[in-house]
Amino acid sequence: MNTRFQSINQPFSNEITIDGKCYLYFGGTAYLGIPQHPGFQDLFVEGIKKFGLNNGTSRSNNIQLGVYNDAEKVAAARYQAEDALITSSGYLAAQLTVKYFASLGELVYAPNTHTALWINEPPAISGSFTSWKNDMINQINISTKKNWVLISNSMNNLMPEIYDFSFLNAVDPDKNIVLIVDDSHGIGVNNQGLSALSALPHKENITCVVIASLAKALGIDAGLILGPQEIISRLKSTNMFVGASPPAAAGLYAFIHAEDLYQAQWIKLQENITLFAASLGSEWKFEPGFPAFLITNPTIDQTLLKENILISSFPYPTQASDPINRIILSSWHEEKDINSLIKMLSKK
Repeated sequence: MNTRFQSINQPFSNEITIDGKCYLYFGGTAYLGIPQHPGFQDLFVEGIKKFGLNNGTSRSNNIQLGVYNDAEKVAAARYQAEDALITSSGYLAAQLTVKYFASLGELVYAPNTHTALWINEPPAISGSFTSWKNDMINQINISTKKNWVLISNSMNNLMPEIYDFSFLNAVDPDKNIVLIVDDSHGIGVNNQGLSALSALPHKENITCVVIASLAKALGIDAGLILGPQEIISRLKSTNMFVGASPPAAAGLYAFIHAEDLYQAQWIKLQENITLFAASLGSEWKFEPGFPAFLITNPTIDQTLLKENILISSFPYPTQASDPINRIILSSWHEEKDINSLIKMLSKK
C-alpha cells in the first residue's frame, strides 16, 4: 500500500496534490460533490453562525432547537415519507431501527447487508440477492409464522447492483412484513435523486422503513430514518434515541436550504455518468444512473496511477483477495476530467 495516499492533508475533490504532483481523483462517496461546493459551504457557515458548532443536549431535553424538527419535516416531504427521524450517524439510525424491530417478527438478512444493520454476529447468509429473494417468497408463504422482518441494503454499491424489491408483492396477504432498507449509497442519487422508499412495494401488509447515512451524496454528518408516522413516533420514544446527542444543527440548516442545489448537482452527475458510460465496453459493470463503474482488471489502478489518476481500489472480500477496482464519478468532476480519464483508458 502506498503510504503517500494514507495521510492526505487536504479536502477530497476532483484533484488531489500529493508531494507536489497533481492527481485526478475518481474515488470516495461524495457523489454530488457537496463537500467542495461553495454554495453548500456558504449554507453551512450560515448555520454555524446561527446555531454554533454543535449541540450536546439530547432530543429529550426540555429546551430544544427547532431546526431538528424542521429538518425531519423537510426530509419526510423531500423523500416521500410520512415521517422522518434524524440521528447523529447512519450507524445509530441503523442500530436504533434494527434493535427495535428484532423481536417483532422472524428476522432475516439479505446477503451483503451492511455491518451497521447487524445485531451482533455476522448473519449466516451468502449468495446473490436474486437467489435470496426467490427463496424468501417460498420460505415466507409456506411458513406458519405471520410476522417477518427483512433487512437489506438498497443496492450493492461495490459490484454495483440496485436491488428490486417488487418480489414482495408475491407474499401472501396474511403475512405481515417489515422491510428495513439501508439506502446510504442510493439516497440523493438513485430514483431521480430521491430515496429507495419511492421504489419499494406499497401494500397493506408491508411496512417499509428506509435508513441512511447522509454523509455520502448529501454531505451531512447525520443519519436518517424514513417511514410511517406511527413507527417514527415509536422509535423516538426508545432509550437509544432519547439518550443520544443529535448531529450539529449547522449541517441540518444547510440540508434544509439546499434542495435546489442538490437537484442541480444531481443533474450534473447524470451528465457526467452519461458522458463516461458512452465510452465503455462490455468489460465494465455499472448501473444506469449510479456513478460507480467496476472492471475486473486487477492492475488497472496501477496503470492509471502512472498517468496521475487515482481510483478506488482495495482487496475484497478479504485482505488476501484481488483488489476490487472501481471508478467513482462525482458532480465535482468537470468534462475535461472525464475526457482525460477516457483518453487514458483508451491507451491501456
